[in-house]
Amino acid sequence: MLYRLIYTDSYVRRARKFFKKHPQILGQYEKTLELLELNPHHPSLRLHSLQGQLSGLSSVPIKVTVNISYRIVLELMIQDSDIILVDIGNHDRVY
Repeated sequence: MLYRLIYTDSYVRRARKFFKKHPQILGQYEKTLELLELNPHHPSLRLHSLQGQLSGLSSVPIKVTVNISYRIVLELMIQDSDIILVDIGNHDRVY
């Protein structure tokens, strides 16, 4: 089954701002989105449900090979065959 990515307006604004500061991450980000469209439950994505105030959302961490300690987090909701992208940023900002 192929999933469809849906970009909220607030997500697009945050992503633009984020990638202006971190253009080196764009390639890994695009690979992650491609895999999400094919199979959001693929083990390499490490998709996990969030709790507390973010309950109902899921997260996919993206490790960047340039600096393995730096991670960005995609918050998303999966509804049927739609993946709604909600937020992007480093771990501390998103959570």
